[in-house]
Amino acid sequence: MRLALYQPEIPQNTGTLLRLGACLGWGVDLIEPCGFVLDDARLKRAGMDYLQKVMLRRHPSWQEFRDSYPDHRKILLDTKGSVDYLDFSFQPCDILLLGRESDGVPDSVFQQTNHQLRINLQEGSRSLNVAIAAAMVVGEARRQLRGIE
Repeated sequence: MRLALYQPEIPQNTGTLLRLGACLGWGVDLIEPCGFVLDDARLKRAGMDYLQKVMLRRHPSWQEFRDSYPDHRKILLDTKGSVDYLDFSFQPCDILLLGRESDGVPDSVFQQTNHQLRINLQEGSRSLNVAIAAAMVVGEARRQLRGIE
């Protein structure tokens, strides 16, 4: 499996997600533009020395990213998702897509994903931090796929 970050805006979250990918052996795709430069000190601090170990692939656009993985399901984690991530069956070639921290992904990208998942939250809660949400869903995917990853 892979993680994909759509136009991330907060370097600390990106660093944390790159570190997650490095620690689990998952590749990470960065769909540009980013809201910061990749040598940002905050990104480096969150990612620590794991940034040198992550399998990072940068894409200049959504379309280029999409075209790079024609046979992989793009699984969007979004507050508007229709399926609870706990009710979803993950597959080894899935790519977990995370949107911008401020507003997720545009409707056009939302429509081009294969599945849209959500994390059920308490009434009145808007959203979780993107890195925490990703870790929750990655944990469930790994639980389902243990031994097949």
